[in-house]
Amino acid sequence: MSQSVKNNRQDWIAGVLRAGLYLVAFVPLIIFSEYISPFHFGKVVIFRSIIEIMAVFYLILIWKNRSYLPNRHIIFTVIGLFTLVFCFSTLASVNSYLSFWGSLERMGGLWSFFHYLVYLVILVSIFKKRDDWIYLASLAICVGVISAFYGFGQKTNIDFFIGSGNRERIFGTLGNPALFAGYQIVILFLALTLALSSWVKSTHKNLLLCAALISLVAVLMTAVRGSILGIGLGLVLFCFLYVLTLGSKVAKKILFVLIGIGVLFFIFALTFKNSSFVKNSGYLTRLTDFSLQTRTVQTRFWAWQAGLTGWKETPKTVLFGWGPENFNVPFSKHFNPKFFRGFGSETLFDRAHNMFVEILVTTGLFAAALYIALFIVSIRILWVKLVRGSDKVVGIGLISLIVAYVVHNSFIFDTSANLIMFFTILGFVIWLTQNKVDNISDNVTKRLSLFQQSVMILLLMGSFYLIYKTNILPAKANHTTTRAITFSWAGDFDKALTKFKEALDYDVPGKYEYRHRYAQWVLEQNSGKKLGEKEIGILEHAIEQVQKNADENDQDYLPYLYLSRIHIVLGKDNKSSPHNDEALRNSLKALEISPTFIRTYYEVAQAYINKGDSVNAIKYFKEAVDLNPEVGLTYWYLGATYLESGDTKMGLEAIDKAINLGYFFTEADNKKLINLYAKTGDFEKVVSLYEQLVSSKPDNAQYKASLAAAYARVGRIDEAVEQARAAAKLDKSFEKEAGDFVKSLGREL
Repeated sequence: MSQSVKNNRQDWIAGVLRAGLYLVAFVPLIIFSEYISPFHFGKVVIFRSIIEIMAVFYLILIWKNRSYLPNRHIIFTVIGLFTLVFCFSTLASVNSYLSFWGSLERMGGLWSFFHYLVYLVILVSIFKKRDDWIYLASLAICVGVISAFYGFGQKTNIDFFIGSGNRERIFGTLGNPALFAGYQIVILFLALTLALSSWVKSTHKNLLLCAALISLVAVLMTAVRGSILGIGLGLVLFCFLYVLTLGSKVAKKILFVLIGIGVLFFIFALTFKNSSFVKNSGYLTRLTDFSLQTRTVQTRFWAWQAGLTGWKETPKTVLFGWGPENFNVPFSKHFNPKFFRGFGSETLFDRAHNMFVEILVTTGLFAAALYIALFIVSIRILWVKLVRGSDKVVGIGLISLIVAYVVHNSFIFDTSANLIMFFTILGFVIWLTQNKVDNISDNVTKRLSLFQQSVMILLLMGSFYLIYKTNILPAKANHTTTRAITFSWAGDFDKALTKFKEALDYDVPGKYEYRHRYAQWVLEQNSGKKLGEKEIGILEHAIEQVQKNADENDQDYLPYLYLSRIHIVLGKDNKSSPHNDEALRNSLKALEISPTFIRTYYEVAQAYINKGDSVNAIKYFKEAVDLNPEVGLTYWYLGATYLESGDTKMGLEAIDKAINLGYFFTEADNKKLINLYAKTGDFEKVVSLYEQLVSSKPDNAQYKASLAAAYARVGRIDEAVEQARAAAKLDKSFEKEAGDFVKSLGREL
């Protein structure tokens, strides 16, 4: 038998694994559009399923041929130690279940991390030749370009592209501009590196340069400042090292051009940031804003500060953190009240938006040191073995890629697509810098023994069962929840309820989110309504579900707030209802966990209002004011409580502050306040409130007529006439009344 036929028979398992690795390259394109977390969930469950099947084949392969085991490498050592610390941190976590399985939104955790690690091992073990890596890199670049074009499609109104509608900032197939930018950074530098290397044919170089340009445009269209800074520094470093090691005059010119562009843009930003040209462009406004007082910049600093304060809390948290996927715990414990501006404010950070802070806070000092060491070791070994060796361009390109990625990760975190590319680059670095390139032995049997075949079949069956339990069932629960949400949007209460309960019965990772979605829907359906026996039963069932979240996450304030709100709804019509006591107990527990979270003070106060205790309700609203005096909503609640208690003077003073802070009252609230201010003779406030009503309901003739009358009371005659004319134009029935009104002001309609 010929040697080639013999090798084909021996390497069929390696061929399966090679195909699996190529298949993984397509994972960044996966979107599960009808699922919660559509841009992450599908990627992770598909990736994990592929890796779980590949792991079986790999175990059989190394049993059959141990020469397929990866060579020793310092990067493997660092990652191995990091994994060990990751495991300890998961065991010591404040919520080990979440640390192991990860959250539904991000799909992280130790279980998913194991899959990235297995992917890296198989990758380095199977891809032993340059052509393997060139093909994989080319495939990854093609996928990245497709993702970029998907992002470009989001600038159109074509429904095919999820997120389309002429978006100001694109997010491709990753669902978030910053995550998408980080992914494209890797694609850009990988394409640029291959294009300038001697590894590819000249006919392919232009295609690779075009791919790099497409990725550059994609990153620029995300308007993510940290990522653009990362690309800028990475390209400058690339050119600098190219000049330093190869003495290229072209690279030197490009280096000066890049520095010049950076300086000119900085001057432009400082000079024209307040010009109408920049102000009329949301994109330029964002890019030219370098102020540390910018809201998004401040929230990052506040989140990092909260996390770091929590990290220093005990020796345990210093060494092993709060546990992977649990950044929200120290964040909530040390919450900065400035985050809260009213309903709709971003008040929950489940990630630090800085990978270095994230790892330090959640997995501790050792893990953070190893994470930093991973980058340092990679850059060092690339410099020593490549830049000082024969593959200078490849070494320079990968060093620049790593630096750009580090800068980018200083302002965001990693998710599935980013991690796949990150571990692919690590595998590439390991292959490039290992001492022994090809250690595959031909001294193996021609085929698997019967015993080996039996073991492989059993392991495959086990992997399929694992896939079913850890990927398929969670996917079914996720999809069932979205069906419930869809039915709720359509107004089909019974079908929505059935689907929500079906999703809860799966009891799989993600159940925390499903229970909260259910409770949120139940509250939306029953708040402000008269409760019958059926409604009470559903609310009590929601309490049972959320209580499970509280029991399983005893350092998370959110379940307690949900419990408090449901009990408030149940007890609102009966001051002596035990539900009000339960509402108070749960809200005070939430306050104990997060003592500076303003929303919790509202719930405590509302529980007291239900009990008829306005004194304590006012006390807690005042404490909320003290935490952040810039929130108009708090003053409104305080003022409304004063008014209900009979203290009109204090009530109107608080409401005046709410108005001055720009609080926008509801239509019903506006009408009540107008009557109050009219009675006190404060017609300036009446005008302000009617202006709000007209702004929210511009086609309401009655509001315009009333505003006209209010303007007349404060002497704003021209505006009074204008509003009277507008009311008559909107509704002919107002013509006579409006005409008489305008004549009384000495004008003509």
